Amino acid sequence: MLAIYFGLTYFAGDIGRRILYPIRLFVTFLHEFGHALGAVLTGGWVEEVQINQDGSGWTRTANGNRPITIMGGYLGSALFGNLLFFIGARIRKLVKPMMIILIISMLVTAIYWFNSFFTSAVLLGFCLVLGLIMSKTNFGADVLMFLGLASVVYIIQDFNVGPRSDLKAYEEVMVILPAQAWMYIWLGVAVLLMYWNLRLLFRSSSESV
Repeated sequence: MLAIYFGLTYFAGDIGRRILYPIRLFVTFLHEFGHALGAVLTGGWVEEVQINQDGSGWTRTANGNRPITIMGGYLGSALFGNLLFFIGARIRKLVKPMMIILIISMLVTAIYWFNSFFTSAVLLGFCLVLGLIMSKTNFGADVLMFLGLASVVYIIQDFNVGPRSDLKAYEEVMVILPAQAWMYIWLGVAVLLMYWNLRLLFRSSSESV
């Protein structure tokens, strides 16, 4: 899966970028949903979520814990990506429930937190594709693994660009460190999550042999 992802990223040119474009939008969804979930879990609410055609996005929230809401985007997407990969790789009985949770999350974002027709169309399209994969094929686990792995690798690759606005906002509320320091802290957490996930996967694999 890593070979496919990096092959498409670095050797397939424009064709590779087009193939991976839906993955980029999916990673943006995870990022923005992380912001939204951070706000909701800390007593706030979400007004709207936007996914842009260039792969960027934003989420407008009210109340809630602002530091948690802000870092929920980058770290939340890292956590979600690792969870998807682990479930796809090791807990096959949770593949369909996880896909259902993904579909519900996208439906809530597309309809209840509506902002634009592009955002809703993208998310509803993902819902349709995931629903067909879940109900008509046996590739659910492979899809979760690829989505999870690609999401984690993408945010690690893009750490210096993707969370720039989040880091600037985080620096304003957490003034003890500059944005550059928080950037490397967030990156370190994302890498550690992936490392622990892989260790757990290999340990589970060796114990089952």
